[in-house]
Amino acid sequence: MKVYDLAIIGAGAGGLSAAYTAIGFGKKVLLIEDNKPGGECTWSGCVPSKALINEAKKFNQMKAFIARDQIDTRKVMQHVRSVREDIYQHEDPTSLKKDGIDFLKGHARFKDSKTIVVDGIGIKAKKFLIATGSSPFIPEIQGLSETPYLTNESIFELENLPKSIAVLGGGAIGVELSQALNRLGVRIHLIEMMPSILFREEADLIKRLEDRLTQEGVWLHTASKAVKVEKRDKGIALTYEKSGKEQMVKAEALLVAIGRKPNTTNLNLEAAEIAYDKKGISVDGYLRTSQKHIYAAGDVVGPYQFSHMANVQAILAVKNAFLPIKHKITYEHVAWVTFTEPELARAGMTEKEARDKYKDRVKVYEYDFNNLDRTKTKGESIEGIKVILDNKFKVLGASILGDRGGEMIGEIQVLKTLGKPITKMADIIHPYPTYSEVFVKLGKKAKVDQLLAMPLVKLFRK
Repeated sequence: MKVYDLAIIGAGAGGLSAAYTAIGFGKKVLLIEDNKPGGECTWSGCVPSKALINEAKKFNQMKAFIARDQIDTRKVMQHVRSVREDIYQHEDPTSLKKDGIDFLKGHARFKDSKTIVVDGIGIKAKKFLIATGSSPFIPEIQGLSETPYLTNESIFELENLPKSIAVLGGGAIGVELSQALNRLGVRIHLIEMMPSILFREEADLIKRLEDRLTQEGVWLHTASKAVKVEKRDKGIALTYEKSGKEQMVKAEALLVAIGRKPNTTNLNLEAAEIAYDKKGISVDGYLRTSQKHIYAAGDVVGPYQFSHMANVQAILAVKNAFLPIKHKITYEHVAWVTFTEPELARAGMTEKEARDKYKDRVKVYEYDFNNLDRTKTKGESIEGIKVILDNKFKVLGASILGDRGGEMIGEIQVLKTLGKPITKMADIIHPYPTYSEVFVKLGKKAKVDQLLAMPLVKLFRK
Protein backbone atom coordinates (compact mmCIF):
# COMPACT_ATOMS: atom_id res chain seq x y z
CA MET A 1 0.00 0.00 0.00
CA LYS A 2 1.39 3.40 -1.04
CA VAL A 3 2.05 5.99 1.65
CA TYR A 4 2.12 9.72 0.89
CA ASP A 5 2.99 12.78 2.91
CA LEU A 6 -0.23 14.39 1.68
CA ALA A 7 -3.26 12.94 -0.10
CA ILE A 8 -5.64 15.55 -1.52
CA ILE A 9 -9.22 14.67 -2.40
CA GLY A 10 -10.40 17.07 -5.11
CA ALA A 11 -8.38 18.70 -7.89
CA GLY A 12 -10.17 22.02 -8.19
CA ALA A 13 -8.75 25.42 -7.33
CA GLY A 14 -8.06 24.47 -3.71
CA GLY A 15 -6.68 21.01 -4.42
CA LEU A 16 -4.30 22.23 -7.11
CA SER A 17 -3.02 25.07 -4.93
CA ALA A 18 -2.49 22.65 -2.05
CA ALA A 19 -0.62 20.16 -4.24
CA TYR A 20 1.81 22.72 -5.60
CA THR A 21 2.38 24.20 -2.15
CA ALA A 22 3.19 20.79 -0.69
CA ILE A 23 5.51 19.94 -3.59
CA GLY A 24 7.32 23.20 -2.85
CA PHE A 25 7.94 21.86 0.65
CA GLY A 26 9.46 18.70 -0.82
CA LYS A 27 6.53 16.47 0.10
CA LYS A 28 5.26 13.37 -1.69
CA VAL A 29 1.79 14.32 -2.92
CA LEU A 30 -1.17 12.43 -4.35
CA LEU A 31 -4.03 14.35 -5.99
CA ILE A 32 -7.32 12.48 -6.44
CA GLU A 33 -10.25 13.60 -8.60
CA ASP A 34 -13.45 12.00 -9.91
CA ASN A 35 -13.21 13.92 -13.17
CA LYS A 36 -10.56 15.98 -14.92
CA PRO A 37 -8.31 18.26 -12.85
CA GLY A 38 -9.40 21.88 -12.73
CA GLY A 39 -12.65 21.47 -10.88
CA GLU A 40 -15.72 23.67 -11.07
CA CYS A 41 -13.74 26.82 -11.85
CA THR A 42 -12.17 25.45 -15.02
CA TRP A 43 -15.08 23.38 -16.32
CA SER A 44 -18.34 24.98 -15.19
CA GLY A 45 -17.54 28.17 -13.29
CA CYS A 46 -15.05 31.00 -13.59
CA VAL A 47 -13.44 30.12 -16.91
CA PRO A 48 -16.41 29.21 -19.15
CA SER A 49 -18.71 31.83 -17.65
CA LYS A 50 -16.21 34.63 -18.24
CA ALA A 51 -15.56 33.36 -21.77
CA LEU A 52 -19.32 33.44 -22.41
CA ILE A 53 -19.60 36.92 -20.87
CA ASN A 54 -16.81 38.24 -23.08
CA GLU A 55 -18.41 36.80 -26.21
CA ALA A 56 -21.75 38.32 -25.21
CA LYS A 57 -20.12 41.70 -24.73
CA LYS A 58 -18.80 41.60 -28.30
CA PHE A 59 -22.25 40.98 -29.71
CA ASN A 60 -23.77 43.63 -27.47
CA GLN A 61 -21.32 46.15 -28.89
CA MET A 62 -22.33 45.11 -32.41
CA LYS A 63 -26.10 45.08 -31.80
CA ALA A 64 -26.59 48.06 -34.10
CA PHE A 65 -25.11 46.01 -36.95
CA ILE A 66 -26.30 42.46 -36.28
CA ALA A 67 -29.73 41.05 -35.44
CA ARG A 68 -30.12 38.77 -32.43
CA ASP A 69 -31.25 35.86 -34.61
CA GLN A 70 -28.07 36.18 -36.69
CA ILE A 71 -25.81 35.19 -33.81
CA ASP A 72 -24.27 31.76 -34.35
CA THR A 73 -24.48 30.40 -30.82
CA ARG A 74 -22.87 27.13 -31.92
CA LYS A 75 -19.63 29.02 -32.61
CA VAL A 76 -19.98 30.87 -29.32
CA MET A 77 -20.28 27.66 -27.32
CA GLN A 78 -17.41 26.08 -29.24
CA HIS A 79 -15.26 29.07 -28.32
CA VAL A 80 -16.23 28.77 -24.64
CA ARG A 81 -15.20 25.13 -24.58
CA SER A 82 -11.94 25.89 -26.40
CA VAL A 83 -11.00 28.38 -23.67
CA ARG A 84 -11.58 25.68 -21.06
CA GLU A 85 -9.36 23.25 -22.93
CA ASP A 86 -6.61 25.88 -23.23
CA ILE A 87 -6.63 26.44 -19.46
CA TYR A 88 -6.71 22.68 -18.88
CA GLN A 89 -3.41 22.20 -20.72
CA HIS A 90 -1.67 23.53 -17.60
CA GLU A 91 -3.68 21.33 -15.22
CA ASP A 92 -3.86 17.96 -16.98
CA PRO A 93 -2.36 14.80 -15.45
CA THR A 94 0.70 14.97 -17.71
CA SER A 95 1.53 18.47 -16.49
CA LEU A 96 0.93 17.45 -12.89
CA LYS A 97 3.20 14.42 -13.24
CA LYS A 98 5.90 16.55 -14.84
CA ASP A 99 5.74 18.86 -11.83
CA GLY A 100 6.10 15.94 -9.40
CA ILE A 101 2.47 15.42 -8.41
CA ASP A 102 0.92 11.94 -8.59
CA PHE A 103 -2.61 12.07 -10.00
CA LEU A 104 -5.22 9.37 -9.57
CA LYS A 105 -8.60 9.54 -11.31
CA GLY A 106 -11.36 7.99 -9.27
CA HIS A 107 -13.67 8.43 -6.30
CA ALA A 108 -12.06 8.52 -2.86
CA ARG A 109 -13.74 7.21 0.28
CA PHE A 110 -12.35 7.02 3.78
CA LYS A 111 -11.81 3.51 5.11
CA ASP A 112 -10.68 4.96 8.44
CA SER A 113 -8.91 8.11 9.60
CA LYS A 114 -5.57 6.89 8.20
CA THR A 115 -6.69 5.25 4.96
CA ILE A 116 -8.69 6.10 1.85
CA VAL A 117 -9.82 3.77 -0.90
CA VAL A 118 -9.99 4.86 -4.55
CA ASP A 119 -11.76 2.35 -6.78
CA GLY A 120 -10.50 -0.53 -4.65
CA ILE A 121 -6.99 0.85 -4.21
CA GLY A 122 -5.97 1.48 -0.59
CA ILE A 123 -3.88 4.58 0.09
CA LYS A 124 -2.34 5.84 3.31
CA ALA A 125 -1.04 9.31 4.03
CA LYS A 126 0.46 11.22 6.94
CA LYS A 127 -1.88 14.13 6.19
CA PHE A 128 -5.08 14.48 4.18
CA LEU A 129 -6.79 17.50 2.65
CA ILE A 130 -10.43 17.40 1.59
CA ALA A 131 -11.11 19.90 -1.21
CA THR A 132 -14.13 18.39 -2.93
CA GLY A 133 -15.83 21.73 -3.61
CA SER A 134 -19.55 22.23 -4.11
CA SER A 135 -22.30 21.47 -6.61
CA PRO A 136 -25.57 23.13 -7.61
CA PHE A 137 -28.27 23.12 -4.94
CA ILE A 138 -31.52 21.80 -6.39
CA PRO A 139 -34.60 23.04 -4.49
CA GLU A 140 -37.69 20.97 -3.80
CA ILE A 141 -40.17 22.47 -6.25
CA GLN A 142 -43.22 20.58 -7.46
CA GLY A 143 -42.48 18.91 -10.79
CA LEU A 144 -38.79 19.82 -10.93
CA SER A 145 -37.54 16.28 -10.50
CA GLU A 146 -39.61 15.22 -13.55
CA THR A 147 -38.54 18.20 -15.67
CA PRO A 148 -35.26 18.52 -17.60
CA TYR A 149 -33.24 21.48 -16.36
CA LEU A 150 -29.81 23.04 -16.76
CA THR A 151 -27.26 24.06 -14.13
CA ASN A 152 -23.88 25.72 -14.46
CA GLU A 153 -22.49 22.19 -14.79
CA SER A 154 -24.46 21.44 -17.95
CA ILE A 155 -25.21 24.71 -19.72
CA PHE A 156 -21.71 25.07 -21.17
CA GLU A 157 -22.06 21.65 -22.80
CA LEU A 158 -24.93 22.85 -25.05
CA GLU A 159 -24.15 22.80 -28.76
CA ASN A 160 -26.60 25.64 -29.43
CA LEU A 161 -28.33 28.01 -27.06
CA PRO A 162 -32.13 27.77 -26.78
CA LYS A 163 -34.26 30.72 -27.84
CA SER A 164 -35.57 31.26 -24.30
CA ILE A 165 -34.54 30.29 -20.77
CA ALA A 166 -36.22 30.72 -17.39
CA VAL A 167 -33.47 31.35 -14.85
CA LEU A 168 -34.27 30.34 -11.30
CA GLY A 169 -32.12 32.37 -8.88
CA GLY A 170 -30.86 35.95 -8.78
CA GLY A 171 -27.45 35.35 -7.25
CA ALA A 172 -24.13 35.89 -9.01
CA ILE A 173 -24.41 32.85 -11.30
CA GLY A 174 -28.01 33.57 -12.30
CA VAL A 175 -27.42 37.27 -12.91
CA GLU A 176 -24.15 36.90 -14.81
CA LEU A 177 -25.54 34.23 -17.12
CA SER A 178 -28.87 36.05 -17.56
CA GLN A 179 -27.17 39.15 -18.93
CA ALA A 180 -24.75 37.20 -21.12
CA LEU A 181 -27.38 34.85 -22.55
CA ASN A 182 -29.78 37.72 -23.22
CA ARG A 183 -27.04 39.52 -25.16
CA LEU A 184 -26.59 36.37 -27.22
CA GLY A 185 -30.21 36.45 -28.32
CA VAL A 186 -31.80 34.26 -25.64
CA ARG A 187 -35.04 35.57 -24.15
CA ILE A 188 -34.51 35.53 -20.37
CA HIS A 189 -36.98 35.44 -17.49
CA LEU A 190 -35.13 35.61 -14.17
CA ILE A 191 -37.12 34.55 -11.09
CA GLU A 192 -35.82 35.56 -7.66
CA MET A 193 -37.56 35.02 -4.32
CA MET A 194 -35.94 38.03 -2.59
CA PRO A 195 -37.07 41.64 -3.22
CA SER A 196 -34.02 42.24 -5.44
CA ILE A 197 -31.29 40.38 -7.25
CA LEU A 198 -27.96 40.10 -5.41
CA PHE A 199 -29.86 41.14 -2.29
CA ARG A 200 -26.80 41.11 -0.02
CA GLU A 201 -25.11 43.89 -2.00
CA GLU A 202 -25.56 47.70 -1.79
CA ALA A 203 -29.24 48.34 -2.51
CA ASP A 204 -28.80 51.57 -4.48
CA LEU A 205 -26.17 50.06 -6.77
CA ILE A 206 -28.30 46.95 -7.29
CA LYS A 207 -31.24 49.14 -8.35
CA ARG A 208 -29.05 50.68 -11.06
CA LEU A 209 -27.94 47.23 -12.21
CA GLU A 210 -31.52 45.97 -12.30
CA ASP A 211 -32.50 48.95 -14.46
CA ARG A 212 -29.64 48.15 -16.85
CA LEU A 213 -30.64 44.50 -17.15
CA THR A 214 -34.27 45.45 -17.78
CA GLN A 215 -33.27 47.98 -20.44
CA GLU A 216 -31.22 45.31 -22.18
CA GLY A 217 -34.22 42.98 -22.30
CA VAL A 218 -33.93 40.71 -19.26
CA TRP A 219 -37.32 40.13 -17.63
CA LEU A 220 -36.81 40.37 -13.86
CA HIS A 221 -39.39 38.73 -11.58
CA THR A 222 -38.22 39.62 -8.05
CA ALA A 223 -40.13 38.89 -4.83
CA SER A 224 -41.35 35.83 -6.77
CA LYS A 225 -41.33 32.32 -5.35
CA ALA A 226 -41.25 29.38 -7.75
CA VAL A 227 -43.94 26.87 -6.79
CA LYS A 228 -44.29 24.50 -9.75
CA VAL A 229 -42.48 23.41 -12.91
CA GLU A 230 -44.03 21.48 -15.78
CA LYS A 231 -42.52 19.88 -18.84
CA ARG A 232 -44.18 21.04 -22.05
CA ASP A 233 -43.83 19.92 -25.68
CA LYS A 234 -41.74 22.96 -26.52
CA GLY A 235 -39.94 23.39 -23.22
CA ILE A 236 -41.09 24.16 -19.70
CA ALA A 237 -43.67 26.21 -17.81
CA LEU A 238 -42.69 27.69 -14.46
CA THR A 239 -45.36 28.90 -12.05
CA TYR A 240 -44.36 31.42 -9.41
CA GLU A 241 -46.17 33.28 -6.68
CA LYS A 242 -45.89 37.07 -6.42
CA SER A 243 -47.95 39.26 -4.06
CA GLY A 244 -50.23 36.32 -3.30
CA LYS A 245 -51.02 35.63 -6.96
CA GLU A 246 -49.75 32.86 -9.20
CA GLN A 247 -48.17 33.75 -12.54
CA MET A 248 -46.46 31.69 -15.21
CA VAL A 249 -43.53 32.02 -17.57
CA LYS A 250 -42.79 29.66 -20.47
CA ALA A 251 -39.42 28.97 -21.99
CA GLU A 252 -37.54 26.38 -24.02
CA ALA A 253 -35.25 25.60 -21.08
CA LEU A 254 -34.86 26.07 -17.33
CA LEU A 255 -31.60 27.06 -15.63
CA VAL A 256 -31.44 26.36 -11.89
CA ALA A 257 -29.02 28.74 -10.16
CA ILE A 258 -30.38 28.85 -6.60
CA GLY A 259 -27.07 28.30 -4.82
CA ARG A 260 -24.43 25.72 -3.96
CA LYS A 261 -24.17 22.76 -1.60
CA PRO A 262 -20.93 21.27 -0.22
CA ASN A 263 -19.78 17.97 -1.71
CA THR A 264 -19.67 15.74 1.36
CA THR A 265 -21.72 12.73 0.22
CA ASN A 266 -20.09 9.40 -0.63
CA LEU A 267 -16.82 10.31 1.12
CA ASN A 268 -17.66 7.99 4.03
CA LEU A 269 -16.64 10.73 6.47
CA GLU A 270 -18.27 8.79 9.29
CA ALA A 271 -15.65 6.05 8.97
CA ALA A 272 -12.92 8.60 9.65
CA GLU A 273 -14.99 10.28 12.39
CA ILE A 274 -14.90 13.62 10.56
CA ALA A 275 -17.59 16.04 11.75
CA TYR A 276 -19.79 17.71 9.15
CA ASP A 277 -23.30 19.01 8.60
CA LYS A 278 -25.41 20.39 5.75
CA LYS A 279 -23.20 23.50 5.62
CA GLY A 280 -20.08 21.45 5.03
CA ILE A 281 -17.13 19.97 6.89
CA SER A 282 -16.41 21.48 10.29
CA VAL A 283 -12.91 22.92 10.70
CA ASP A 284 -11.11 24.95 13.34
CA GLY A 285 -9.19 28.18 12.77
CA TYR A 286 -6.25 26.18 11.41
CA LEU A 287 -8.52 24.42 8.90
CA ARG A 288 -8.20 21.11 10.72
CA THR A 289 -11.19 18.80 10.86
CA SER A 290 -12.18 16.85 13.96
CA GLN A 291 -9.25 14.63 13.00
CA LYS A 292 -6.20 16.86 13.51
CA HIS A 293 -4.18 15.32 10.68
CA ILE A 294 -7.06 15.80 8.20
CA TYR A 295 -7.64 19.28 6.80
CA ALA A 296 -10.36 20.72 4.59
CA ALA A 297 -10.57 23.82 2.39
CA GLY A 298 -12.67 25.54 -0.25
CA ASP A 299 -16.40 25.33 -0.93
CA VAL A 300 -16.74 22.17 1.13
CA VAL A 301 -15.82 24.30 4.17
CA GLY A 302 -17.10 27.78 3.34
CA PRO A 303 -18.05 30.34 4.49
CA TYR A 304 -17.15 31.99 1.16
CA GLN A 305 -17.49 29.96 -2.02
CA PHE A 306 -14.93 31.69 -4.23
CA SER A 307 -11.98 30.19 -6.07
CA HIS A 308 -9.64 32.78 -4.58
CA MET A 309 -10.81 31.83 -1.09
CA ALA A 310 -10.25 28.14 -1.84
CA ASN A 311 -6.68 29.01 -2.87
CA VAL A 312 -6.04 30.95 0.34
CA GLN A 313 -7.51 28.24 2.56
CA ALA A 314 -5.72 25.39 0.80
CA ILE A 315 -2.31 27.03 0.92
CA LEU A 316 -2.73 27.89 4.60
CA ALA A 317 -3.92 24.35 5.38
CA VAL A 318 -0.79 22.86 3.82
CA LYS A 319 1.44 25.31 5.70
CA ASN A 320 -0.26 24.40 8.95
CA ALA A 321 0.08 20.70 8.16
CA PHE A 322 3.83 20.76 7.59
CA LEU A 323 5.39 23.91 9.04
CA PRO A 324 6.22 24.32 12.74
CA ILE A 325 4.52 27.73 13.06
CA LYS A 326 0.74 27.60 12.64
CA HIS A 327 -1.53 30.45 11.54
CA LYS A 328 -5.28 30.85 11.82
CA ILE A 329 -7.44 31.73 8.84
CA THR A 330 -9.01 35.19 8.91
CA TYR A 331 -12.03 36.36 6.94
CA GLU A 332 -11.70 40.00 7.94
CA HIS A 333 -10.53 41.08 4.49
CA VAL A 334 -12.47 39.39 1.70
CA ALA A 335 -13.35 40.83 -1.71
CA TRP A 336 -15.41 39.48 -4.60
CA VAL A 337 -16.86 40.45 -7.96
CA THR A 338 -20.08 39.79 -9.85
CA PHE A 339 -19.04 39.89 -13.50
CA THR A 340 -21.97 41.71 -15.03
CA GLU A 341 -21.47 44.74 -17.24
CA PRO A 342 -20.76 46.95 -15.45
CA GLU A 343 -19.04 44.76 -12.87
CA LEU A 344 -20.16 44.87 -9.25
CA ALA A 345 -17.19 44.57 -6.90
CA ARG A 346 -17.27 44.43 -3.13
CA ALA A 347 -14.77 44.46 -0.26
CA GLY A 348 -15.87 44.31 3.37
CA MET A 349 -19.13 45.71 4.72
CA THR A 350 -22.13 47.32 3.09
CA GLU A 351 -23.38 50.58 4.56
CA LYS A 352 -26.19 48.74 6.39
CA GLU A 353 -23.82 46.19 7.88
CA ALA A 354 -21.48 48.96 9.05
CA ARG A 355 -24.27 51.02 10.63
CA ASP A 356 -25.69 47.96 12.35
CA LYS A 357 -22.31 47.39 14.00
CA TYR A 358 -20.83 50.88 14.43
CA LYS A 359 -24.01 53.01 14.59
CA ASP A 360 -23.18 56.70 13.98
CA ARG A 361 -19.40 56.10 13.96
CA VAL A 362 -19.56 55.55 10.21
CA LYS A 363 -18.66 57.86 7.35
CA VAL A 364 -20.01 57.19 3.86
CA TYR A 365 -18.42 58.61 0.72
CA GLU A 366 -20.01 58.21 -2.70
CA TYR A 367 -18.96 59.28 -6.16
CA ASP A 368 -20.81 59.29 -9.46
CA PHE A 369 -18.46 58.12 -12.19
CA ASN A 370 -20.20 60.48 -14.63
CA ASN A 371 -18.11 63.24 -13.02
CA LEU A 372 -14.88 61.59 -14.20
CA ASP A 373 -13.36 62.78 -17.46
CA ARG A 374 -12.77 59.16 -18.50
CA THR A 375 -16.49 58.43 -18.23
CA LYS A 376 -17.38 61.57 -20.16
CA THR A 377 -15.39 60.27 -23.12
CA LYS A 378 -17.79 57.34 -23.51
CA GLY A 379 -21.11 58.88 -22.50
CA GLU A 380 -23.48 58.75 -19.56
CA SER A 381 -23.04 55.82 -17.20
CA ILE A 382 -24.90 54.12 -14.34
CA GLU A 383 -21.62 53.50 -12.55
CA GLY A 384 -20.78 54.59 -9.03
CA ILE A 385 -18.75 53.86 -5.91
CA LYS A 386 -19.60 53.81 -2.22
CA VAL A 387 -16.91 53.67 0.45
CA ILE A 388 -17.72 53.12 4.13
CA LEU A 389 -15.18 54.41 6.66
CA ASP A 390 -14.78 54.41 10.42
CA ASN A 391 -14.22 57.60 12.41
CA LYS A 392 -10.49 57.41 11.65
CA PHE A 393 -11.19 57.31 7.89
CA LYS A 394 -10.11 53.67 7.65
CA VAL A 395 -12.02 51.43 5.24
CA LEU A 396 -14.77 49.23 6.62
CA GLY A 397 -16.12 48.34 3.21
CA ALA A 398 -16.63 49.46 -0.36
CA SER A 399 -18.77 48.63 -3.37
CA ILE A 400 -18.00 49.58 -6.96
CA LEU A 401 -20.39 49.34 -9.89
CA GLY A 402 -18.25 50.08 -12.89
CA ASP A 403 -16.13 48.96 -15.82
CA ARG A 404 -13.24 46.89 -14.46
CA GLY A 405 -14.72 47.18 -10.99
CA GLY A 406 -13.01 43.89 -10.14
CA GLU A 407 -9.61 45.46 -10.78
CA MET A 408 -10.50 48.74 -9.07
CA ILE A 409 -11.59 47.08 -5.83
CA GLY A 410 -8.00 45.93 -5.42
CA GLU A 411 -6.90 49.42 -4.39
CA ILE A 412 -9.55 49.52 -1.67
CA GLN A 413 -8.60 46.00 -0.61
CA VAL A 414 -4.97 47.06 -0.15
CA LEU A 415 -5.97 50.06 1.99
CA LYS A 416 -8.35 47.96 4.05
CA THR A 417 -5.95 45.07 4.61
CA LEU A 418 -3.06 47.35 5.57
CA GLY A 419 -5.28 49.44 7.83
CA LYS A 420 -4.47 52.70 6.04
CA PRO A 421 -6.92 55.63 5.92
CA ILE A 422 -8.37 56.65 2.58
CA THR A 423 -6.80 60.09 3.07
CA LYS A 424 -3.53 58.48 1.92
CA MET A 425 -4.96 58.28 -1.60
CA ALA A 426 -5.02 62.08 -1.91
CA ASP A 427 -1.28 62.21 -2.58
CA ILE A 428 -0.87 59.10 -4.76
CA ILE A 429 -0.45 59.90 -8.46
CA HIS A 430 -2.90 58.06 -10.72
CA PRO A 431 -2.86 58.08 -14.54
CA TYR A 432 -5.22 60.44 -16.35
CA PRO A 433 -7.85 59.85 -17.62
CA THR A 434 -8.73 56.68 -15.73
CA TYR A 435 -11.49 55.42 -13.46
CA SER A 436 -8.91 54.99 -10.71
CA GLU A 437 -8.75 58.78 -10.31
CA VAL A 438 -11.87 58.38 -8.20
CA PHE A 439 -9.67 57.23 -5.32
CA VAL A 440 -7.64 60.44 -5.44
CA LYS A 441 -10.84 62.49 -5.41
CA LEU A 442 -12.27 60.52 -2.49
CA GLY A 443 -8.96 60.77 -0.66
CA LYS A 444 -8.86 64.55 -1.06
CA LYS A 445 -12.45 64.92 0.14
CA ALA A 446 -11.71 62.78 3.18
CA LYS A 447 -8.54 64.74 3.88
CA VAL A 448 -10.43 68.03 3.91
CA ASP A 449 -13.06 66.55 6.21
CA GLN A 450 -10.31 65.23 8.46
CA LEU A 451 -8.70 68.67 8.71
CA LEU A 452 -12.02 70.36 9.43
CA ALA A 453 -12.63 67.90 12.23
CA MET A 454 -9.38 68.78 14.03
CA PRO A 455 -9.87 70.73 17.31
CA LEU A 456 -7.51 73.58 16.30
CA VAL A 457 -9.34 74.13 13.01
CA LYS A 458 -12.64 74.15 14.85
CA LEU A 459 -11.28 76.82 17.21
CA PHE A 460 -10.22 79.08 14.33
CA ARG A 461 -13.55 78.60 12.60
CA LYS A 462 -15.30 79.95 15.70
